Formats: sequence, C-alpha cells, structure tokens
Amino acid sequence: MEKGAVVLVTGGSSGIGAAAALQLAGKGCRIAVNYRVNETGAAETVAACESAGAEAFAIQGDVADDARCRAMAEAVEARWGRIDGLVNNAGTTRFHDPFDLEGLTAEDFASSYAVNVTGTFQMTRAAVPAMKRAGGGAIVNISSFAAAIGAGSSIAYTASKGAVNTLTLCLARVLAPEIRVNCVAPTLTDTRWNRSGLGDERYEKVLSGFVASAPLKRKIVAEDVADAIVWLVAGAELVTGEIVPISAGTHLG
Repeated sequence: MEKGAVVLVTGGSSGIGAAAALQLAGKGCRIAVNYRVNETGAAETVAACESAGAEAFAIQGDVADDARCRAMAEAVEARWGRIDGLVNNAGTTRFHDPFDLEGLTAEDFASSYAVNVTGTFQMTRAAVPAMKRAGGGAIVNISSFAAAIGAGSSIAYTASKGAVNTLTLCLARVLAPEIRVNCVAPTLTDTRWNRSGLGDERYEKVLSGFVASAPLKRKIVAEDVADAIVWLVAGAELVTGEIVPISAGTHLG
C-alpha cells in the first residue's frame, strides 16, 4: 500500500483500534478514526496519528446504523478522494457467565450481532464503492479466538464472532480480485475493555492463567494485534480469506 493511502478504522478510540490506527499512521497512511461515544478517546488517537506525521480526523457513527456507515464512507472519500483500507474493529458484548443460560436474552444476541456482524457487513458495503474507484483495497475484520474454542465473554459474543469468520470468507470470495478481505482473531488481549468487563481482580486471575498456559508465556497487548492488522492492510498482497489467530500459541491446544 502506497504512502498516503486512506484507511478507515472503526472503534478507533481505544484498544486494538487505536493501536492499529497509530501503526498505520506510522506507515504513512491517512487515518479516519471512527467512534460511537468516546469522543475524547478518538481525539487522542487522532492527535497520536498526527504526531506520527499522518493526516487524521475523527468521525462519529454507530456501525449498526447503515445510514451512518454510508455517510462515514462518503465523508472519508469526500475529504481525501479515496478509501484504500478498512479495519472493522468496532464491537460490543455483555460479559456474562456462559453457564447461566437463562441470564442471556434475545436482546443480548441482537445487540451483539447488530454491531459485530451486521455492522461489519454494512461498513464494508459502504466502503467498497470508494475502494473500487481507487483501484482496489484491503479490509481486515476483527474477530476473536473465542469463536474457535467456544469460550468468550458471553455465548452471544462468541457466536457473533463465529459469524464474523464466515462473513470474512464470503466477502473475500465476492470482492476478489480488487479487494482483499482477511480477519484477525486475538485471544485474551490486555485492554481496558476486558479489564472493565471482568473487573480487576477476576481479570488478573484470568490473565495469569492465560500466560501460564500459553506456549509463548506472555500476555497479548493491543499492539500485538495491530501488527497483524497492519500487515494484512499494508502488505500481504497475495493473502485473502484468511483468519489469523493471535494467541501466543494457545491454538496449539
């Protein structure tokens, strides 16, 4: 991907999205930082990208709203004349004990799928015309290793990420050869999102157990996931339809 390429990162106000935006900015990309409610975090990501020498701006929108997805894509193309990359990082969950089946509602499934699956599809659909006008592009979806093992923050979340994996394969097939579509599937990542969802005490226990069981014996941070995202967006020219685990080796079993 050439210097000056335009990349839209959804959920870019913190965590993996912010780390990916900053690393892409360091590669010379121009960055549109999407956020839903965390305007302060998005402004911080923009400032970090600008400090890295890149042009950047923040754009508000809920990816579950198709009209906003289309408006965001139009705004990015209007500002810079193109879209070359899309990182579908926006996601949601409700942390819930998977053994408590009665505690999970249809609304929990609906909200998880609306953002994680439908939102990923809608944002992709909105960005594709601009990518094709620019001559092609690369899309990276953010899934979760939870989908591979059936364990995550909730059953609804885990199921939605399984759907993201399948969606990635479908989109890679139908958007080739102009647009590559891949997916990264991180396992437990040391982010504020996970810490706040589990609570500090429980999170530290889960994290220590993960590190002890992982073959590489180290925790995963947002920058580790961003490394893979940047490679799939800015390089990996012959890679499409792949789901890349970021698991410190836990996928070995």
